[in-house]
Amino acid sequence: MPTCNQSGRLVNQFWVLRVLTSISGLGRDDEALGAVRAFIAEGGYGPGERLPAERELMGSLGMTRTTLRRALDALEREGVIWRHVGKGTFVAAPVPDGADIAVAIAQQTTPVKMVRARLCIEPAIAREAAVNASAEAFGKIVRAGDAAETAATWDDYEAADDRFHRAIAEATDNVVLVSLFDALNRTKRAVAWSNVVRTSTRPPEGYASFVEHAAVLAAIEARDPIGAHDAMRRHIGSVSSRLFAEG
Repeated sequence: MPTCNQSGRLVNQFWVLRVLTSISGLGRDDEALGAVRAFIAEGGYGPGERLPAERELMGSLGMTRTTLRRALDALEREGVIWRHVGKGTFVAAPVPDGADIAVAIAQQTTPVKMVRARLCIEPAIAREAAVNASAEAFGKIVRAGDAAETAATWDDYEAADDRFHRAIAEATDNVVLVSLFDALNRTKRAVAWSNVVRTSTRPPEGYASFVEHAAVLAAIEARDPIGAHDAMRRHIGSVSSRLFAEG
């Protein structure tokens, strides 16, 4: 028997869905993203609260699993939600002017210093992932790596690459390291992407990052923390050389 609060949420959720389905002119992904945003807002979910399971969300919002996951991925990149493998999806605490903070930090640093920060942090995260990754967490890293290799555009590649690196952070099973990665990644994008000009529409066949991702992945699968640390360090150094050479 649902409580009053649960009943209120259900009413709000169905009302949100009816309103959103009446909106025309939105792309499917934009509409899905708006629906999930409204579900969270109208459902009264606060920071730290867990959202319903994907199957329940799919039923409530009338979405396929693929469409729902794309919307959740977008919200996770924005910092609206965070996901813990095996535990669920949670509403994130708001970070005031988070994007502005990342830009402000980026304006006070250089690409070289950004690389050095990554070299301090991300290899250590990969080492922890090799020790703690569950089978489910490892599968998420694999899927993100596969998506990066099959990306049709640089934007698609960069989104998949973000998911790959974040999935490694999640595999540590340490929310402090995930939060640290997110802060680092926001600043990285503000620094790096303002300095890069692409000369092709997508990563070329045999792109070096594909091989480097595979090396990180193999070390994590082998439960080799030193190997994972070293593979990630080589990857970051290699990526940085390529990015700024292209810019």
